[in-house]
Amino acid sequence: MLTNTFVLYLSTVLIWGSTFIAIPLQLGEVSGDVSIAYRFGLSALVLMLWCSLTRRKMKFDFRQHLWMAGQGLMLFGFNYMLVYQAAANITSGLIAVVFSTIIVMNIVNGALFFGNRVPRSVIVGAAFGLVGICLVFLPEIRALDADGTTLRAMMLSLAGTFITSFGNMLSARNQSVQLPVMQSNAYGMAYGALALALIAWGRGEAFGFETTWAYTGSLVYLALVGSVLGFGSFLTLLGRIGPERAAYCMVLFPIVALALSTVFENYIWTAEAVAGVSLVLAGNLLVIVPKHKLKRVWRIFRPAESRSVARAMRDDQ
Repeated sequence: MLTNTFVLYLSTVLIWGSTFIAIPLQLGEVSGDVSIAYRFGLSALVLMLWCSLTRRKMKFDFRQHLWMAGQGLMLFGFNYMLVYQAAANITSGLIAVVFSTIIVMNIVNGALFFGNRVPRSVIVGAAFGLVGICLVFLPEIRALDADGTTLRAMMLSLAGTFITSFGNMLSARNQSVQLPVMQSNAYGMAYGALALALIAWGRGEAFGFETTWAYTGSLVYLALVGSVLGFGSFLTLLGRIGPERAAYCMVLFPIVALALSTVFENYIWTAEAVAGVSLVLAGNLLVIVPKHKLKRVWRIFRPAESRSVARAMRDDQ
């Protein structure tokens, strides 16, 4: 069980971390709304074919379809519509900083909608992670200008993040009533793609296609790996460990993107970046590792002087 959870967690981080590199390649001749419709339409088609081949249940009642549609609109539609618009005006790194606030949103929404108790370690770990991300992307934050375009992009990104958090709550609710993840994703992606296609049609946007390797390759990668595998891993993880701990994956995504940028875009590491990565990893331990195991780790790594004092205190007792 623990091994499977770790695999899901690591897969989600690596897959979605890499999508930050691919998303800007979708912003070109084809509008963002149409590109998102293509992405999730292809993802839905692949998932439905897989469900059919594996003989999974695909018949659900009207009420269940409404809940899956709600999940789809929040996770595979409106949130990406806003984030793609933001990506046209601010860098993907800065969007990652904004998007990392979802861990706080999930904690608050989990408490509001499900009455979840919020452990102190989750709050502290979230704070560590958010501060760490800000340090990693400190140069981009310093470079922010105060014009209306940047502010609007920041607000769009923040709104997209909140919608994603609300979608996480819907997914957690759907899993709690035994709606299967694979089928919920398949129908949800179809509903999300349809909604974005209707919005694009209503706006008079052309349903063209860019036949370059960059656009086609990034579309296939985002649809099959980023959406089918990524969402499957994350939503399964969400149902297993809860929205608060699962959301911490979203604090680590920018770190993966930064590592890829180091290899492919010659990113230069700074002292702030190193400190930020360290804080994110420390926060990761606080959120993921159970409290009793953290105490064991502390006993191993705390200074020898502290250990001797603790032993003396026990002997006195």
